[in-house]
Amino acid sequence: MNVFADFSARLSSIMERLAAEGAIARMPDLSRMVVEPPRDASHGDLATNAAMVTAKELGVKPRDLGELIAKALGADPDVASASVAGPGFVNMTLTDAFWLKELSRAIGEGADYGRPANKTPAKVNVEYVSANPTGPMHVGHCRGAVFGDSLANLLAFAGEEVTREYYINDAGAQVDVLARSVFLRYREALGEDIGAIPEGLYPGDYLKPLGQALADAHGERLKTMSEAEWLPLVREAAIDAMMAMIRDDLAALNIRHDVFFSERTLHGEGGLIVQAVADLKAQGLVYEGVLAPPKGELPDDWEEREQTLFRATEFGDDVDRPLMKSDGSYTYFAADIAYFRSKFGRGFKEMVFVLGADHGGYVKRLEAVGRALSGGTAKVSVELCQLVRLFRAGEPVRMSKRAGSFVTLRDVVDEVGRDAVRFMMLFRSNDAVLDFDFAKVTEQSRDNPVFYVQYAHARMQSILRNGREILGEAPAAPDLSRLTDPGELGLIRKLAAWPRAVEQAAAAREPHRIAFFLHELASEFHAHWNRGKDSPDLRFIMENNPLSSHDRLALVRALSVVLASGLGVLGVAAPDEMR
Repeated sequence: MNVFADFSARLSSIMERLAAEGAIARMPDLSRMVVEPPRDASHGDLATNAAMVTAKELGVKPRDLGELIAKALGADPDVASASVAGPGFVNMTLTDAFWLKELSRAIGEGADYGRPANKTPAKVNVEYVSANPTGPMHVGHCRGAVFGDSLANLLAFAGEEVTREYYINDAGAQVDVLARSVFLRYREALGEDIGAIPEGLYPGDYLKPLGQALADAHGERLKTMSEAEWLPLVREAAIDAMMAMIRDDLAALNIRHDVFFSERTLHGEGGLIVQAVADLKAQGLVYEGVLAPPKGELPDDWEEREQTLFRATEFGDDVDRPLMKSDGSYTYFAADIAYFRSKFGRGFKEMVFVLGADHGGYVKRLEAVGRALSGGTAKVSVELCQLVRLFRAGEPVRMSKRAGSFVTLRDVVDEVGRDAVRFMMLFRSNDAVLDFDFAKVTEQSRDNPVFYVQYAHARMQSILRNGREILGEAPAAPDLSRLTDPGELGLIRKLAAWPRAVEQAAAAREPHRIAFFLHELASEFHAHWNRGKDSPDLRFIMENNPLSSHDRLALVRALSVVLASGLGVLGVAAPDEMR
């Protein structure tokens, strides 16, 4: 249990006791009560709105109720002081002994510190990347890939049973365009002058090796076939090659999925789409009707016609959604329904979809599908990742020659390294546009967040190595009572906020909160280390005071474990030294 949840439980007990003693009319509803850090650190360690959110229900003044709560808290041996502020907030300052006990707990739990205890894991499916298998990953995919992978790490650390999934869009017209593009490169590999790449085909040089591979494998044979014969052969080879390229690109970011789900498995007679639509019809959720035209300027291809529609508005969507195209084939939305049905059938209680910002229109429709197909028992979360703008020393970065039209993920990783890419992609909320400057993310200064955090871990490891060399091995159970300096206690308070940071980041589906926490922890650690340069009595290692040194080294060890855990959630290395 984290410190804030611990005191929420203590406040609940206090309210129960006050009700039992008749000091308040009854046990109030505490669903809106929060315990959090005060806005002003000088007000204490914790603050609660308990009196503010329950006073009206109890028919008392918030400040009067706050005084009762503060008096009860003052009797808690872990509370140094409690007071009422403003209209009824209660601020608490905890004892130094409490913080030292929390440090002892962190030391004892080691790498498990921050993980929830005795949690029943929920089965969560996180689907991310899911790029069309038509070429190499670009930098836009990079942000969604890092966000999705780190979110999966975070949920797993927070105690959930997580499956990482990639949805292969291998059933649409784009894969036929890919096959025709590769066939053109196949003819080129056989010595034919193909001229300029026709409009509508993929122009990138990354298709040349695949064309050569087809030429090596088939010689002139494919040229003798009709398109109906060679298209499925080339399409299959092209998809396999593109997915191998994508997997390789993702591996460069240390991203690996548990499941690669093929869209093609949803189609055909007896496929999941047919089954899913049949189920919806049986529930009366499909009807034949005419949609109102879109608001604003009508699209050129708009036609008012009767369609097979899903009653999406009954589940929170803006409009009912077509399931069939005019040619009788199923829509992409029908495939979305079947795909959700597959996930739900595999036992997932929550499905997280990580999509690009241009998929904002998918949020309500996917949520509606979740409510309809699960009867409201499954949760759907759609996380949108905004654009990434690339710069080099403030100047926009040009497109990749190999890809032909965009900067590839691999270009970025090869230039600045995996750690810089992953950390910086998470050092801003996913719903905000991210500016990524190649020069800034590689400089070794405190202005580079990833360097600053990794350097903190490396500095901690250096201190621990030096401590072993100078003082020998640490005692099995350090006293810790000698940690009395305000800077040391401040580091312990920050360390103790780690379990809450994990809990809140997981609940909000916001891994960037972990990056922010690590940066703040690193900043406080560096600041305390710098104070030791001017005041020898604050240094972590003092040869003339081995007992205090061992206590301080125990603190450093706990800090390094939390930093390593957080960096692990982000998929970033925790180096023992910086070079």
